[in-house]
Amino acid sequence: MKDSHDERRRSLLQWLAGAALAPAVGTARGAARRDGSAGAVARVGDTALALEFDGRLRSRVVSRLGAGTTPVTGFDASERLRLADGRWIDDFLLTAQALDQVDGSHGRGACHRFTGMSRDGIEKTVNVTFYERHPGFAVIRTRYRNAGSKPVTVAAWANSAHVLRPAGHGTPGFWTFSGATHPDRRDWVQPLKPGFKQRNFMGMNGSDYGGGTPAADVWRRDCGLAVGHLDTVPRLVALPVEAVPGGAALAIEFEQAATLQPGDTLETLDTFLALHRGDYFAALDRYRLVMAERGLRAPDAPADSYEPIWCAWGYEHDITIPRMVGTLAKAKELGLEWAVLDDGWQNNEGDWKLDPKTFPHGDADMTGLVHSIRQAGMKARLWITPLAVDPGSDLLHDHTDMLLLDKDGAPQLISWWNSFYLCPAYEPTRAMTRAWIRKIFGEWGYQGIKIDGQHLNGVAPCHNPAHKHARPEESFERLQDFWKMVYDTAREVNPDAVVELCPCGTAYAFHNFPYMNQAPASDPLSSWQVRHKGKTLKALMGPSAAYAGDHVELSDGGDDFASTVGIGAVVSTKFTWPEDPKPKNSYLLTPERERVWRHWIGIYRDRMLPRGIYRGELYDIGFDKPEAHAIEKDGSMYFAFYAPSWNGPVELRGLGPGRWRLHDYVNGRDLGEVDGDRARLAARFERSLLVVATPVA
Repeated sequence: MKDSHDERRRSLLQWLAGAALAPAVGTARGAARRDGSAGAVARVGDTALALEFDGRLRSRVVSRLGAGTTPVTGFDASERLRLADGRWIDDFLLTAQALDQVDGSHGRGACHRFTGMSRDGIEKTVNVTFYERHPGFAVIRTRYRNAGSKPVTVAAWANSAHVLRPAGHGTPGFWTFSGATHPDRRDWVQPLKPGFKQRNFMGMNGSDYGGGTPAADVWRRDCGLAVGHLDTVPRLVALPVEAVPGGAALAIEFEQAATLQPGDTLETLDTFLALHRGDYFAALDRYRLVMAERGLRAPDAPADSYEPIWCAWGYEHDITIPRMVGTLAKAKELGLEWAVLDDGWQNNEGDWKLDPKTFPHGDADMTGLVHSIRQAGMKARLWITPLAVDPGSDLLHDHTDMLLLDKDGAPQLISWWNSFYLCPAYEPTRAMTRAWIRKIFGEWGYQGIKIDGQHLNGVAPCHNPAHKHARPEESFERLQDFWKMVYDTAREVNPDAVVELCPCGTAYAFHNFPYMNQAPASDPLSSWQVRHKGKTLKALMGPSAAYAGDHVELSDGGDDFASTVGIGAVVSTKFTWPEDPKPKNSYLLTPERERVWRHWIGIYRDRMLPRGIYRGELYDIGFDKPEAHAIEKDGSMYFAFYAPSWNGPVELRGLGPGRWRLHDYVNGRDLGEVDGDRARLAARFERSLLVVATPVA
């Protein structure tokens, strides 16, 4: 009878979890090991991911991605509490286990509860939930209760602290993605070399660099792990990643000072642990889907967001109305649809009055410029940088109450602009910004805005007493509400308005995505950044997101259109014509450049790859050589390969069965046919090769 009962219990657990589960035993201890640990006493999971817990409530990650089950971590103190004295409480005697069926915004699933007690009298309950529609994605929330008789002062908690071990075979090493911002504007995707250590704090990592996407990923050739938080409000978490002797360590941590009186509890945020194949794309794509179910998603991009861009920033602060108007005809002739008036039109940041040297007749000159842009058959977009106020501005003189102040009462510096921060959670700041957004679209007639600045993603906690914040962190947590106000105001005046956020070289804040419909590469330092930022944003915003490669002049050689076109990004340029006032750093469109620009802009307009489906799961950007990207569009598959120099085979993944004809659509070369089941092409190229595969009738 016992065997029959256990079998029925296993069947029930399978049904509740929506996936096959290994036998989950009760609270019995496993055999002790030499290191003092116990073997697994419980295993929970789904078809892709399993978590095994030992008798000390430590867990290890088991991959079910292959034919069998393979542990990819050891038993780690994955959920733990740090006291004010710096000591981690990470050893809990397992005392109870329970299982509940759940059904909510993420569909049906199973919530597993494990409870344990520490020697310090702290009771820990770990809730691990698996959902049928999200295999390989565990939602984790931990509760700590002071079961002792004395107060306990807590400093921080950590969830999903694991070390991904090296693969036992195949290509060695690890790669990592992090969504944190850094003043050095480093790569978002990096190889995990010995000595690598990055805290990935979501708060301020510089005076004007903060915020980001609260997710981190480490992966090896055959699988990877990702962690992050699932709150719909940005939180000041850290996602440390480190190369350690045992592999690649990662976790999610939160500084949360609290004194727990006897009986008091502390709960963590909803966090996630994801196991995936390939690079980080799959985990971020799943994170996007889960967050959408919680109500946070990027809007569908309007058609105008995909149109190619000319920006007047090539003239920098030497811009004049005659220079901009004089370039429009050439820009339109090349096939560009947007004309962007960049930094330099204003008297300062804060007052946002027209510079009388450029606009001597004030508003009449500005509306006249917009009229000229429209007469040229183009759309007008204006550069702005909200939340910045310059020393010497009237606004700073008259409204010091708007300033974001630190705990010492000093203003927060935006070093790049030599400005101070305004508090986004203060209603007068919002009302002022709302008024001039209405003026830009309603009175001046602009059809888009380019919101610029590395300070867009996050702000420091605000201690200005005039704002009456319930907590200083409100300034950080309500920044997304500020951008919602900007987006909604623009779209109220012009329902087709394009709202671009460009956080100047830093990673994007995920919580801002619902309030923008175009994202640029944001001052890329290389073509590599253009490409991996594109892959990241296609995961976080959707596979057809309107991602712009930013000014092509910022790419390798200043002319690498292939890195923009091949990954399905919107083409953008800042050339000057017919002359350039800066002979030393000229972006002049010479006849030689014009031939290149005309060729690539024509390819972009003909193919419109951003409207296709970016297939980021097909190639591993870290381990696959050459670097490869794929886009599915109109029944064809587009492939882009990148390397300084390549001579060898390339794989064409994602093709269906049957024969496919290959064509180098950049150089107009027929490359023959391949069988979709084993599609390989002998290739030789410098820098890039862009190929379209079309099914043979």
